[in-house]
Amino acid sequence: MAKSIKEQLIRQLADGKFVSGQLIGESLGISRAAVSKQIASLNDMGLDIFSVTGKGYRLAQPISLIEKTKVLAALSTKALASKVEVHCLIDSTNNYLLRRLPDHIKQGQVCVAEHQSSGRGRRGKQWVSPFGSHVYMSMYWYLEQGMSAAMGLSVVAAIAISDAIKSLYQIDVQLKWPNDIYIQGKKLAGILIDLEGQALEPSHCVIGIGVNVTMPEHASKGINQPWTDLQTHTPIRINRNVLIAEIINKLTERLYEHQDHGIVKMLDQWFSLDLYLNQPVKLISAGKEVQGICRGINNQGALLLEVDRQIKPVYGGEVSLRKC
Repeated sequence: MAKSIKEQLIRQLADGKFVSGQLIGESLGISRAAVSKQIASLNDMGLDIFSVTGKGYRLAQPISLIEKTKVLAALSTKALASKVEVHCLIDSTNNYLLRRLPDHIKQGQVCVAEHQSSGRGRRGKQWVSPFGSHVYMSMYWYLEQGMSAAMGLSVVAAIAISDAIKSLYQIDVQLKWPNDIYIQGKKLAGILIDLEGQALEPSHCVIGIGVNVTMPEHASKGINQPWTDLQTHTPIRINRNVLIAEIINKLTERLYEHQDHGIVKMLDQWFSLDLYLNQPVKLISAGKEVQGICRGINNQGALLLEVDRQIKPVYGGEVSLRKC
């Protein structure tokens, strides 16, 4: 009930005009005191709402909410098979799809949200998710060949995000193994892959994607690494409906390509965009640090790390790659 009230309240305030507390209370069937409490909780989520006596409540800036019909209208023929759900408030788009396994989900199903209360990054980190500012989405993909087919999926997703951004905004991003997208050395987007199943049996995969679109100033204070957002790098006003649809389009294309050919045909593109290619790096895993030279990735998506003139593959896991 509280979630439904918050969502209705957000929609009433989205256009940036004043709405009286009395009218809000009447439309939602709650008291003026309850309205005030709900407004405070929305401010805690990152929405900048202020009040003026005699006028009511208003957002400091209007927000353009994601609209499912507009996302669907921009999907390619192949991607139209995807079921797309748009949520205002959710714990995590990955968690939402994982809860629907195995019987209440279909191939290519997508969950998109305006805000995540428990957004996740890799290695247990929180993914900062200010309301209505970025893209938070996840896609489900069935792996008929089992978890062995999951090798390289973070590469597939990174290439797909690169494809979408290049197609819409003519921006070349940088790719950082295993699952980050950068612009000019600053983090723009991240990928989180969740797998369920057995190694030699058909498995389930959820691909989570977070892209910084327009970072609110207050939200950036919680980020402890260099970051950027997409709007900073293009004069084109970013329409999140179009961006989400294009990511779905490109991700669908790349997943079918991966299903048929693996990532072999994507390697050249990865090498052209690899943030650390042929540079000194350090690999941190389980508190241990190994220094070497990044030599790109192999056809399974493993990092090729040269140490003492020997190149060895590193197959993901709880690792972090950084420049020396």
